[in-house]
Amino acid sequence: MEVAEVLPDAIAWRRHLHAHPELSFQEHQTAAFVRDRLDELDGLALSSPTPTSVVATLSGGRPGPTLAMRADLDALPIQEESGVEFASQVGGVMHACGHDGHTAMLLATARLLGARRQELPGEVRFVFQHAEELPPGGAIEIVRSGALDGVDAVVGCHLMSDMAVGTVAALDDACTAAADVFSIRILGRGGHAAFPQLAVDPIAAAAQSVSSLQHVVAREAPPLESVVVSVTRISGGTADNIIPESVELGGTVRTYSEELRQQTREAMERVVAGVTTAHRAAYEFEYVEGYSSVVNDPSLTALVRDVAGARLVDRPPLMAGEDFSAYLSVAPACFFFVGAGGDGAFPHHHPRFTVDEDALSVGIETLTTTALRFLGVQ
Repeated sequence: MEVAEVLPDAIAWRRHLHAHPELSFQEHQTAAFVRDRLDELDGLALSSPTPTSVVATLSGGRPGPTLAMRADLDALPIQEESGVEFASQVGGVMHACGHDGHTAMLLATARLLGARRQELPGEVRFVFQHAEELPPGGAIEIVRSGALDGVDAVVGCHLMSDMAVGTVAALDDACTAAADVFSIRILGRGGHAAFPQLAVDPIAAAAQSVSSLQHVVAREAPPLESVVVSVTRISGGTADNIIPESVELGGTVRTYSEELRQQTREAMERVVAGVTTAHRAAYEFEYVEGYSSVVNDPSLTALVRDVAGARLVDRPPLMAGEDFSAYLSVAPACFFFVGAGGDGAFPHHHPRFTVDEDALSVGIETLTTTALRFLGVQ
């Protein structure tokens, strides 16, 4: 069986999933659809590590290594504006990140590998994972369930609208960022705006904090390392003539290295402590670590790059987060990117995001060939 034979079904599966999206931790119909498609294949042992995920195990004809391959199932809380004929039928929910394509490609890969089961050594576990978009994410639940115990390597991919169709990128080292969030409450003393000397103004302290937090990037991070500190929300005050009691700030931090992640966290609190002290204010600082950076295994990445061949392109790592990072605690992993758009394409998480379906064949072929070579068949 060749990719061309399964491609029409993969496109149909993707369009069905696109029209029927479900949010993180709510993917009941999506998981049922995946299980129904897998039930149609011979030689797969199915399990449900969580209520909205499916793992299909393909055991080969003789002993060998075990490879896990992952696709994500969930959609986003976005009202679709793409205009495609198979647009979301669920108000305010949309597959705006390509997860419908990921699921369809892995289903097709399962069919192709299943057709060659007798000649395969070892085992392939197809992981259809819930809740990638909502921390703490579904990957950590899959790991804790034991569904990946004994796995020797994990492979996943992501369709990318900013890469041309027909291209593949597999990055050495970090390919996504650690994605953390923070909340800072500046505590002052309220009063009449006409008599600021009798109050402690948290707005002035908050404004200085926002400005000073940018110095963490400009003056505390090594110039050749990447870090983002973005203050994305600020709230406080109720009237023009009242100095409020408090102001709240929030935002996100993105880093690639674990060392810089911890340094940034410590520097942020030190800066806020200094600013608030100077303004006679106090503060509450909350920092929540999200997904860690995905750091690709060198040998597994070399294998994927070799499979990609002439399709291989370079690209910078993403500042976006990915809960695929949880699988790094189980086994060496490679997370690669497949071009699905190019110039003029709308970005991920946009209401008009679309996927060029020609990309599906590239993803299916890359996943299938990677599995075969890892198992030593090709």
